[in-house]
Amino acid sequence: MPIATDGITEAAALPTVIDPVRVERNERYVRRRFWNTLRANLHRIPFLEQALAAFFCATDPQTPFKAKAILMAALAYFVLPADSIPDWLIAVGFVDDAAVLATTIQTVRTNLRPEHEDRARATLRKEQQMKPPEMKPTAGG
Repeated sequence: MPIATDGITEAAALPTVIDPVRVERNERYVRRRFWNTLRANLHRIPFLEQALAAFFCATDPQTPFKAKAILMAALAYFVLPADSIPDWLIAVGFVDDAAVLATTIQTVRTNLRPEHEDRARATLRKEQQMKPPEMKPTAGG
């Protein structure tokens, strides 16, 4: 069984040197694009609650730097407009995003607290209620 240090399992621990500039760049990018990506995909992606919990954990001042770095890198991949499998491909477009996020959450599991998950559930419910139903085209219009 891998040993957990600073909330990160030894098997998935980061190299000893983390580039703080890259972590900051990822954080700025995620903060700028996360909410639009989330709102655009409210009814298309089943793992949005986990993505939100990861976002709340990554932006929590109590989360250790290493865990934040890992989470921000995964969330940056989630919000990238282009990735390994294009997100517009129906049924498979978000498979890579889900795999990256699931692996990341497992890696930093001890830092993901119940309040992050509770806040994610509440926020997702609120966002889904605010999202207007999609309009279907009508005949002749």
